Amino acid sequence: MKTTTRKQKWVPYLWLLPSILLIAVFVIFPITIVFRLSFSEISKAGVVGGFTGWDNYREAVHLPAFGIVMKNTFWWVLSVVGLSTLTGFILAMILNQKFHGRKIVRSVLIFPWATSLVIQASVWNYIIKYEYGSLNNVLLNLGVIKEAINFRSSYQVEFIWECAVGIFVTIPFVTFCVLSGLQSIDEALYESATVDGAGFWSKLFSITIPLVRPALSVSTVLNIIYVFNSFPIVYTITKGAPANKTDTMITYLYMLNFYDRKKGPANALSVIGFLILCVCASVYMLTVMRKEEA
Repeated sequence: MKTTTRKQKWVPYLWLLPSILLIAVFVIFPITIVFRLSFSEISKAGVVGGFTGWDNYREAVHLPAFGIVMKNTFWWVLSVVGLSTLTGFILAMILNQKFHGRKIVRSVLIFPWATSLVIQASVWNYIIKYEYGSLNNVLLNLGVIKEAINFRSSYQVEFIWECAVGIFVTIPFVTFCVLSGLQSIDEALYESATVDGAGFWSKLFSITIPLVRPALSVSTVLNIIYVFNSFPIVYTITKGAPANKTDTMITYLYMLNFYDRKKGPANALSVIGFLILCVCASVYMLTVMRKEEA
């Protein structure tokens, strides 16, 4: 009996072993390599030399574009995650209601998230073109404007367009995460609240938001990681031009590593980005968990 019990204790670990091996090979091992390279001297040809201590980190934070890139990354993540979460929550509330054509709307809404980001960014790049962009053509044909508008008149405007495209392609993910949470709420709770005289806002803050918070928390954490690491939109629309003023950390890392051949600082920035994400995710989840316990 004791032998059988011991074997049963190991069964769950055996089932988890394939996942643990995959995580070790594709997550832990690469992270370990990047950490090691961030403290190593690396030539432009990629030859790894000796230990350099914190030199790569000092060089990374003193790069001319470091401050601009960090500021852009902050506003990129904040605007895309914040506005897509708000819009996705509202859309999920609408799609949770019963109306004709609801299935069609849900199917159409998934397209921006299911389509390749490179394709979507390329389409939006064409839409806002000054010379032959479709947005200018539509506005001119409708008589809304008399002459074409330069929708890319400055790097600030181009960065706003990047954020707008990021919000557009992220909304479906949040919507369906929240919608899954909404559909798990028992309708009897709303019926009881209605009988007690509760209005829309009362039911929203006392029933809907508290019960949908777990789904919203998971979607927010995943969204922060997903948006922070998003490369195709920024690179396709602007490639960080002019002078890295529309770059985020991920696109800047790419340019720093493969164009400027500064592989040591690039690895150091990778570690900095990884630590930032770990801190943000940990702080957010701890805050949410404390609220749920309270």
